[in-house]
Amino acid sequence: MTMTDDNGTASASVDNKTHGPAATHSPAAWTAGGVPAAPATIDPDLWPGVAQPPSGLKADVAGKAAGLMFKGAVRRLPLRVEYPDGSVLGMGGPDAPVMTMVRPAAFEARIGDNGLIGLGESFMAGDWEASDLAAVLEVFAASVDTLIPVPLQKLRSLYLPRTPRQERNAEQNTRSNISRHYDLSNDLFSKFLDSTMSYSSALFPGGAGPLSEVAWDSLAEAQQAKIDRLLDKAGVGDGTRLLEIGTGWGELALRAAARGATVYSVTLSSEQQALAQERIAAAGFADRVTVALQDYRAVEGEYDAVVSVEMIEAVGYEYWPIYFQTIDRVLAPGGKVAIQAITMPHGRMLATRNAYTWVHKYIFPGGFLPSVRAIEGVTQQHTTLRVRERMGMGDHYAATLRLWEERFVARSREVGDLGFDAVFQRMWLFYLCYSRAGFQSGYLDVQQIVLDRREAQL
Repeated sequence: MTMTDDNGTASASVDNKTHGPAATHSPAAWTAGGVPAAPATIDPDLWPGVAQPPSGLKADVAGKAAGLMFKGAVRRLPLRVEYPDGSVLGMGGPDAPVMTMVRPAAFEARIGDNGLIGLGESFMAGDWEASDLAAVLEVFAASVDTLIPVPLQKLRSLYLPRTPRQERNAEQNTRSNISRHYDLSNDLFSKFLDSTMSYSSALFPGGAGPLSEVAWDSLAEAQQAKIDRLLDKAGVGDGTRLLEIGTGWGELALRAAARGATVYSVTLSSEQQALAQERIAAAGFADRVTVALQDYRAVEGEYDAVVSVEMIEAVGYEYWPIYFQTIDRVLAPGGKVAIQAITMPHGRMLATRNAYTWVHKYIFPGGFLPSVRAIEGVTQQHTTLRVRERMGMGDHYAATLRLWEERFVARSREVGDLGFDAVFQRMWLFYLCYSRAGFQSGYLDVQQIVLDRREAQL
């Protein structure tokens, strides 16, 4: 899964080893919701953007201005923000999501200095808490267009930094960007993913339904249903030569091989490659599946079908043409393409394509979400491929993320035993909840998109 948000500022990114050493957690180190409490002292070498809030005259002024802006926005939202002095802001009633301020001044300094990046960093630091983090973030996601006054939105390009050059997804940078997320630890991902090790939206049979009714036991089957639909749409069967861009941990390659396909799958994650190869060999499909540590741009050969699940989000805005040109180049006559892509509204995509965000800094360097319109435009302008069919399933992603979030929290102590400290765990929880909030609010969607060349053959 690749998610990006759309506002804020940041300094240099942390790398994938800044999670800190394993720690022994006493009961007092955990919040009532089972989330690790932020430590009283945070190591500045591990977490330079989190250990201390910004200070100095400039930070004080920016913090006070941000605080006034935040309070003004909150007064219009269906939310309750509770302060240490007993005051409460927001239009929410007794059942509304509650955001509890622990250190208001630090919170304001962080958002004054770093916008929405500061919102995430302040949660990582423990400056605020929420009993239902996803619900709080959903309120913000639903109001993203009005949180910042329009005159200040127009000044976005003057104060938001561009993506650091070393994080642009040029070939020399892409493996590092991918590694910083996917090479964290296979054991980490296994703590909250289901037995298929699928890290993308599931497709729940009969619809996602109310989130509270989707059970963990249904997730593996729903992940396989998602994969099977993509394979069906791409026409994958006995004898199909299939290219998979983005291996994950091998479930799609396994299911394609079981159909009799020959699979060439590419990844830039050495951790994913190792586990995928292990799973494929154990299933007896090593002779049908090749998992290569290779950039998609370097793929050669000809394939009857191309499938790519939530990979385009890691490609980067400026590289979408070459992504689709590569698919176009290797696709055999009569071949089909099926991709699964997280999408955002086209207007927001255009407004934020140069922004550097909390998700970039801490989760997915170099990532960016396309819009459906962008995918259609890029393929029409740069390839012979045309979008033929698409299906939105954002509610299914919200359900998937809730299950991941619950599993991650339930296994938080085990995650700590792997060496991921409290700040990392709060960061990861914020990421999962922020992502779920995007889908629950309708701000984000996920699409299964089918492409072919029928128009070019007329």
